Amino acid sequence: MGDMFRSEEIALCQMFIQPEAAYSSVSELGETGCVQFRDLNSGVNAFQRKFVTEVRRCDELQRKIRYIETEIKKDGIILPEITDDIPRAPNPREIIDLEAHLEKTENEILELAQNEVNLKSNFLELTELRKVLENTQGFFSDQEVLNLDSSNRGITGMSDESNAQNRGRLGFVAGVIKRERVFSFERMLWRISRGNVFLRRSDLDEPLNDPTTGHPIYKTVFVAFFQGEQLKNRIKKVCTGFHASMYPCPSSHTEREEMVKGVCTRLEDLKMVLSQTEDHRSRVLATVSKNLPSWSIMVKKMKAIYHTLNLFNMDVTKKCLIGECWVPSKDLPVVQKALSDGSAAVGSTIPSFLNVIETNEQPPTFNRTNKFTRGFQNLIDAYGIASYREVNPALYTCITFPFLFAVMFGDLGHGFILTLFGAWMCMYEKSLSRLRGGEIWSIFFGGRYIILLMGLFSCYTGFVYNDVFSKSMNIFGSTWSIEFNTSTVLENPQLQLNPQYHVEGIYPIGMDPIWQMAENKIIFLNTYKMKLSIITGVIHMVFGVCMSVINFVHFKRYSSIFLEFLPQILFLLLLFGYMVFMMFFKWIQYTAKTDIQPRTPGCAPSVLIMFINMMLFKNTEPQEGCKEYMFDAQSSLESVFVFIALICIPWMLLGKPLYIKFTRKNKEHSNNNGGLTNNMELGEGETPIPTGADTRETGGHGSHDEEPMSEIYIHQAIHTIEYVLSTISHTASYLRLWALSLAHARKYGNSCICKIGINISELSEVLWNMVLSLGLKTHSYSGAIGLYIIFGAWCLFTLAILVMMEGLSAFLHTLRLHWVEFMSKFYEGLGYPFQPFSFKAILDSEDEE
Repeated sequence: MGDMFRSEEIALCQMFIQPEAAYSSVSELGETGCVQFRDLNSGVNAFQRKFVTEVRRCDELQRKIRYIETEIKKDGIILPEITDDIPRAPNPREIIDLEAHLEKTENEILELAQNEVNLKSNFLELTELRKVLENTQGFFSDQEVLNLDSSNRGITGMSDESNAQNRGRLGFVAGVIKRERVFSFERMLWRISRGNVFLRRSDLDEPLNDPTTGHPIYKTVFVAFFQGEQLKNRIKKVCTGFHASMYPCPSSHTEREEMVKGVCTRLEDLKMVLSQTEDHRSRVLATVSKNLPSWSIMVKKMKAIYHTLNLFNMDVTKKCLIGECWVPSKDLPVVQKALSDGSAAVGSTIPSFLNVIETNEQPPTFNRTNKFTRGFQNLIDAYGIASYREVNPALYTCITFPFLFAVMFGDLGHGFILTLFGAWMCMYEKSLSRLRGGEIWSIFFGGRYIILLMGLFSCYTGFVYNDVFSKSMNIFGSTWSIEFNTSTVLENPQLQLNPQYHVEGIYPIGMDPIWQMAENKIIFLNTYKMKLSIITGVIHMVFGVCMSVINFVHFKRYSSIFLEFLPQILFLLLLFGYMVFMMFFKWIQYTAKTDIQPRTPGCAPSVLIMFINMMLFKNTEPQEGCKEYMFDAQSSLESVFVFIALICIPWMLLGKPLYIKFTRKNKEHSNNNGGLTNNMELGEGETPIPTGADTRETGGHGSHDEEPMSEIYIHQAIHTIEYVLSTISHTASYLRLWALSLAHARKYGNSCICKIGINISELSEVLWNMVLSLGLKTHSYSGAIGLYIIFGAWCLFTLAILVMMEGLSAFLHTLRLHWVEFMSKFYEGLGYPFQPFSFKAILDSEDEE
């Protein structure tokens, strides 16, 4: 039961493993996930450690797996998910086969990819040539054909002999260029030729695919007519500079048609080869995709094992690996079994063994959780990881957190919506856990049980408040009755009913629905919920102060019970606990009946005014015929309470520092006069051995052995001022329960709006009166259609504003009440988390990334 209320005991262990069994032993420990290893080679560079070669080998395998996975996703093949049968880390002998298989697959995919790129490049060139031949049909007129020499049929232009013989005839260069470069290309041709180049171009309607990336490319076919060999060379250089593809283009119409037919035939052949290549690639990738997730997990586990082995140290004889680790005391048998299983897996004759060693170092904090308590533990850890063996507030938060939330979010309808959402996530948690919906979905799903409890508690408080979507339920009827006739009621619309004559008994549970119609309902709800908030807050803070006793007893700081806990609890109870007592006493002492004077409702004093008078030692004149106090000797009792509370302040301020100073003097005196048994033979400069008496009051939680007295006085003064002031501010902070509860419920009456001048709260009834009631009040047939639309708007605003925004606001206020007002009374949160070597945690973290 001790581990249920605080973090588990952690032991520092030393394990000795034979090198041949190290891999399998660490693999077994990774499967159990209950060991946190320490780095014994912190001074050694990462590239100089023993297993760095194996880590690089795993990195190379991961690179190949990532490449194959990229190619699989590029082809749209879905990788299967491994949920149940997660493979274990491969044996060292299996690694060679896995490495060979991955290398063979990668080379085959690379070869197929390169062949595909080459084929697509050829296909692109032939496609561009076909486009050039087809789109240049209108570029050559009959006159141009006559002027062109029959030998001038390509990008080679005319030969030197024909150029000499046919000087003055036109030549041309045909090709394809990217569309965005056309204007710059045309301008450059005009500049180099001084306007002596005639350029004809035609944009391609359909884009062409890049053979390497597969992205669409928009291109333009062009033909540049020129005269002279020198100008031809310049044009070719410009085409090369603009990455334009130049293709042969005959000037004869007949030759172009014959060339188009030949190109089309080659394109059909290339399409067939490309189709066969893609089919073969798809078959290879589909075959690999079945095993790739398992290979990925195996390589990740293998890499984690070698990373962990790099934390070990080799003994002097090079025959044993030594490691240090933190292990929960309950899991020591599990670790020993894992070591023995690892040795048996490789047939090692020398067993591995585990030793528990003593240490003064603070162990990590480990709170064992399940799927229900994990969400609440995360709320506590977000504030700060608990110090080692410090009391864990997560257990109590399972009840107090949803309850305080429900006090602010008290609506049966809205609570039912939260309950449905939380129940849906809890019922289908196995299938929903596989979803990857981003960080927001992970937060909601991780707190599914918190949402479920918040919804259930909100349903309860909504039932107590008798509030369902801002309306009341009439389940038990009303205990109010009217004995006046109709004319009296109609002539006096503001007639007040005296509870002495018009209330029959006590309402069974919650709020009487008659308050829904009362004009003074907001006045009653104000006092009712404000008092409940103060009572809940004081009880919550008293419980937090009492929790500190558990820490003091566990860490054997018994003096702190008298020097810290006792003055703190007295200060809180004698002031604010007394105020809570007076609230209950007033409810019991004063009734609606007037037969007992002066205990009538008109004579009931204000608890707040009475508390202020008690603190200021003042008196308030009562009404005529009434008494100032609720009972005899109340004034004297209040003076005693305030006097004791004032004594508690110097008690908290000086008690602990004086005690520490006194115990230090006694220790020095005992050491000087004969710690003969323990430190009798100490030499100069040696450190005395601590005894149980030395560590009983100062060891563990909150030790002050080496702190100077001046700092102790300063720290204690800060803590005292903080506690005294926070007791007042924290009590007032619980009034947020009252404020947010009113803000979520009904709207103020018109008279209240005129006085306050603002009406930003009471959102639920505002939505009902200003949205849904518009559709309900319509009497025509069109009202049914209007009601359908208005109901949709009402649902949208209810979910978006009241459930989500108001729910988030109430959640944050509840979180603040726990972190500041409750946990600050006993929780230090100065520890560091227990992070075991676990394959499951490694795989889950990589999946989230």
